[in-house]
Amino acid sequence: MTCVTGWDVGGANIKAARVQNGNLITVEQRACVPHHGLALLEETIREMRREIGPSDCHCVTMTAELSDIFPNRSAGVVSIAAIMAQEIGVDNLVFYAGEKGFVSRSQVVQFATEIASANWRISAEFAGRHISDGLFIDMGSTSTDLIPLRNGRVAALGHDDASRFRYGELVYAGFSRGGPQAYTQRVPVEGYWTPLVNESFAAMSDVRRVLLDLPEGETTADLAPTADGRPKTIAASRARLARLAGRDLKDFDEKQIDAIAMYLSCAQMRLIEDQIALLISRGSIASDTPVIGAGVGRTIIARLAQQLGRPYHDFSEFIIAPQHLRLAAANCAPAAVLALSVGAIVGC
Repeated sequence: MTCVTGWDVGGANIKAARVQNGNLITVEQRACVPHHGLALLEETIREMRREIGPSDCHCVTMTAELSDIFPNRSAGVVSIAAIMAQEIGVDNLVFYAGEKGFVSRSQVVQFATEIASANWRISAEFAGRHISDGLFIDMGSTSTDLIPLRNGRVAALGHDDASRFRYGELVYAGFSRGGPQAYTQRVPVEGYWTPLVNESFAAMSDVRRVLLDLPEGETTADLAPTADGRPKTIAASRARLARLAGRDLKDFDEKQIDAIAMYLSCAQMRLIEDQIALLISRGSIASDTPVIGAGVGRTIIARLAQQLGRPYHDFSEFIIAPQHLRLAAANCAPAAVLALSVGAIVGC
């Protein structure tokens, strides 16, 4: 029996997927913010490993090296690799280094730049095996990747976060995390433009919840605590959005606050549409290029594809597993793809 675990160590969530004899059997994710202390990162990895069970081989990709607990990204990669080696404690531990492929623990320092925030590529490469020409969009809780696929291969121009920002292939517009005021400085209220308060009074999860894109109590797509520590209910989300507009909830009726939520959602989606327009202008994608959606926000991406008149494919279509695991794998695409792919590639 051969077991492989893929890890995606992010700056807000850690995701892991376990494959046994080529079959996906477990997908897990936990909230973990490294800047709260590396002991928390160690504890979370330890707990997840106990929960998902032992494996013969582990493969790691990461974005948590961007955390400001590290002095720079390379130092973050090296530190996270050391923590993974310590907590996993097996010889068969490899790290995903983008176009360089998989590297050993001893090669982490040499390939730290390639390892940093490379998780988007492994998912896009997997999508390219199923859709030859497409636009792979992974909308996670914090950011969105937009990766052109051509002839079954990744056709992105960017390689790291900085170049991907430049080419419009990465945008910090996530499904649930981040403040709505990142996408607009004002909202229409009773016929007047109302500036938004530049404080962390609300998050995009509040917008999603009010618009019924995020059910009350849902934790899979919204692992972070609320801005005010109050419940994850529609009423509490409406109150947080009202405060963002400098008012109390009693100052609005439900239709007014829901209209504000819709405006904020549209403002965020306009940013993503702008990046798609940039890719079209460059010739990276054609007018009829299908969209492949992954991540916890892929229902939003499916809606966007429909609005743009583009065919849509859900990432879960490419996973052979029971329904609940297919959906979980689409939420945690890099971890799932690593677990499904790495055994055959590196001989685990």
